[in-house]
Amino acid sequence: MPAGRFKDLCLRTLDEVAATKTVVVITKRGRPVAKLVPYGHPAKKGGLAGSVLKETGDPFSTGEPWDADADAS
Repeated sequence: MPAGRFKDLCLRTLDEVAATKTVVVITKRGRPVAKLVPYGHPAKKGGLAGSVLKETGDPFSTGEPWDADADAS
């Protein structure tokens, strides 16, 4: 679709792409410059969020005693 025509029909073209799920290539002087594609919701990634069942102890501890851990009485 030539850029000038896209400019005139922008909103209608957006609706068409959304409804028909087709791709529109926008050209300038016969050369492709942009591609209008229908939006697709990103696939849900299978991350580790929510996979920790139980947390015990101090995850930041080395297990070694520190001088700073002693009471400063």
